[in-house]
Amino acid sequence: MLTAEQEAIRELARDFTDSEIVPHAAAWDRAGSFDRGVLARLGELGFLGMLVPERYGGLELDVPTYLVALEELARGDAALALTVAIQNGPVPAILLAHGSEAQKSRWLPDLASGAKIAGFALSEAQAGSDPAAMTTTAAGDAGGWTLHGAKRWVTNGASADLMLVFARTGEDDRGKPATGAFLVDTASPGYHAGRREKTMGLRASETVSVELDAVEAGGDRLIGDPGHGLRQALEALDLGRLGIGAQAVGIARAALEHAVRYAHDRRQFGRAIASFGGVRSKLATMAARVAAARALVMEGARAWEALEGARVRNARDGVSAPVSGDVTGSGQLPVTARSAMAKLVASETATWAAEEAVRIFGGYGFMREYPVEKLMRDAKGTEIYEGTSEILRLVIGRSLKPREAAVGTP
Repeated sequence: MLTAEQEAIRELARDFTDSEIVPHAAAWDRAGSFDRGVLARLGELGFLGMLVPERYGGLELDVPTYLVALEELARGDAALALTVAIQNGPVPAILLAHGSEAQKSRWLPDLASGAKIAGFALSEAQAGSDPAAMTTTAAGDAGGWTLHGAKRWVTNGASADLMLVFARTGEDDRGKPATGAFLVDTASPGYHAGRREKTMGLRASETVSVELDAVEAGGDRLIGDPGHGLRQALEALDLGRLGIGAQAVGIARAALEHAVRYAHDRRQFGRAIASFGGVRSKLATMAARVAAARALVMEGARAWEALEGARVRNARDGVSAPVSGDVTGSGQLPVTARSAMAKLVASETATWAAEEAVRIFGGYGFMREYPVEKLMRDAKGTEIYEGTSEILRLVIGRSLKPREAAVGTP
């Protein structure tokens, strides 16, 4: 059950989606870009700063409420929802958790309003699923940092105003690579966005490679410790994966809604195909799996909230020890595993549901002018970015450990 606030946010997001996104999604897909003005309108509603505290111009929602809104937006167009997820998720999350007060005051209001669009540059050609293998470097001196290297598969890499770039800063005390997180202006000399990738789905989302040729970043552009960037990135990925989970649920729900509508309108042998047992069974299973995926995403969101609450309390009380992902101390799955589960199940549900919708549409489902073909292409992307399904299974598998036997148990 949703709270009154969540219902209100969902209705606002639903109205915006139906009026401002759904009528244009197919055209954006064909054109390979969405109307940038839609971001300004989302900013006016507060949907670009849903997790940002009110004192920095945001809505200060909790993660479950944010995901309720994101699902609605993704129902209209997953490509646009991807930009919204990046704007709300990894970049402000790292700033809030690790940035100085000066950094928060400087950048969070612009991110929340949409005055600046953010990007997240972590992956490299040989460091996709293994970000610790990155080769991009940041050399420090008295004036700040100089970045050299290349990033791949960067969403909004050419159109974003502010890019969060991860780069090696040297070695830690154990001789292992140290990584820092840097806020880079994309207008900086030496920042070069490559050609736009031609993707199977999410075509309205911009994906490019980025070259960093002696890009200067002042000392105030480093977020937190110069050796903790990778840790920050992995923390942010937990939130990012929940966002992709909600995006995938939105795709799956759109597939279900289109399939239900078509099955009741389409007549064969003198009656609506929804009356046939085979089609009815497909629709019922789709509805059940969409609901299950949503429940898992929301459960992960509640776990994230508990973890972040513990971090906030530690910061308030001056406790420097890191917070365990198992915030309850009960041996339950850690937040990282729950986020991975949510994205894994939701993304695979989205692909399956879109395929089922295409089957229900029959020959029409294979045609570009019908919406389920686009949903099938978009859904596949959610199984890949921010952790492939194979990597997510590794993450989940590592968290599964036998419980300690109770005292006196044979």
